[in-house]
Amino acid sequence: MAISLYASRIILLQLRVDNFGIYNVVGGVVAMFSVISSALSSSISRFITFELGRQDFKRMGAIFSTSVNIQIFLAIVILLLGESIGSWFLNCKMTIPPERLYAANWVLQCSLLTFCVNLISVPYVACIVAHERMTAFAYITILDAVLRLAACLSLAFAPFDKLIFYSLLMLLAAVFIRFIYGFYCSGNFAECKYRFIKDTSIVKEMASFAGWNFFTSAAYIFNIQGISILINIFFGVAFNAARGIAMQVEGAVTQFVGNFTIAINPQITKNYAAGEIAKMFALICRGAKFSYFLLLIMAVPLIIETETVLSLWLKIVPEDSVIFVRLSLVGAMVNILGNTGYTACMATGNIKKYVIYITSVGLFVFPLSWMAFAQGMPAYSAYVIYILVYIAVNATRLYIMKGLLNFPIKLFLKEVLTPVALTTIAGCIVPAMLAGAMQPNVTRLFATIAASVVSVGLATCFLGLTKHERQMTIGKIFHKIKTIVRWA
Repeated sequence: MAISLYASRIILLQLRVDNFGIYNVVGGVVAMFSVISSALSSSISRFITFELGRQDFKRMGAIFSTSVNIQIFLAIVILLLGESIGSWFLNCKMTIPPERLYAANWVLQCSLLTFCVNLISVPYVACIVAHERMTAFAYITILDAVLRLAACLSLAFAPFDKLIFYSLLMLLAAVFIRFIYGFYCSGNFAECKYRFIKDTSIVKEMASFAGWNFFTSAAYIFNIQGISILINIFFGVAFNAARGIAMQVEGAVTQFVGNFTIAINPQITKNYAAGEIAKMFALICRGAKFSYFLLLIMAVPLIIETETVLSLWLKIVPEDSVIFVRLSLVGAMVNILGNTGYTACMATGNIKKYVIYITSVGLFVFPLSWMAFAQGMPAYSAYVIYILVYIAVNATRLYIMKGLLNFPIKLFLKEVLTPVALTTIAGCIVPAMLAGAMQPNVTRLFATIAASVVSVGLATCFLGLTKHERQMTIGKIFHKIKTIVRWA
């Protein structure tokens, strides 16, 4: 998280606002194609984890090899689509300064290749997560972040156009990480020995699952990258730079929290496969609640001190960045409550109803934002629409879980929403009052951070956690402290 935030500062300083905006919006064009891939990626993760829960290692090997074949085929398809549709859209429809169009096309080519390399890595990442090798996952993820930081620092010595140079370095980093994943998996997991398999039954099963999941992925991609393109069309690349900053902050914070849910998700799927439904329900609630609290403790000081943080962090602060960051963090807090519920629904494999309902609600973000922009509303209105729509998405997901899993909605209200609401209100009072009583400066920033950590921490401990969770958490913290002291 720290590396990602620091790297964003370096990128903006080196590329400047317009180039940074171009990189984000052109990368958004490529990300539009992930609507095709993300559906299959979820399918791969679900099937590998499910078979591991059933201890069917032979079928796991067949699923892995089939997954690699599918991803390679998909990478070829996306390259063809990107070279045709993506290139046409970039050159004919997007608002790019004419003198930067050549560099933007280089960004498109490198982004396409980077995307395809990451696509082929998906089955390997799925195996690491399914086996819960979180130490390996952590080391490789940190290495990836360090390589990205090195690419940013190298911009100061770029021998040619910085935007093109940065795009090439990001491609090289992706290729290197792909080989690391392959080397680790082939050496540690028997099912990761690739062999060419033509098993139509597995392909049909995964394709059916992915086909329905495609629509959910489409809604999410249009809500994220589609809005970036709308902002570019209505407001220009400077606002894309502001959105890029907001996405960097949100991405860094949610990646930190997301790694917590990555550790939980395999257990949810495995418990479903083993028929341990009560344990799965407990994990759904506990995972949603703990994820929210982790995000809250970082989001509160960031939301209160956004202006000071951005001015210290970036030096060059694009217009509307402050409100973009604040609203994006609120949206992330709403969205994260549904992550474990999504995993539980995917574990069943019976996702037709889930997809139809969730997609029908979630797709409203894109057209409503388009209508708002067309009526002259400000760019940040897209974030307000996103928050409201995804509150409705979370409510819809609970309704589906009740029918699909016989999940008790009252359990979620009692174990998640009530403690989350109480903790949020209680945790924000002191830091908000402190910030209101002081002038904006570095002293207030550190005072707000300290007050937020203490206030949210205490509220979480006494209002957010059950007695058993509180004892368990405090015990873990003291154990870690003793371990660190012993190392020191």
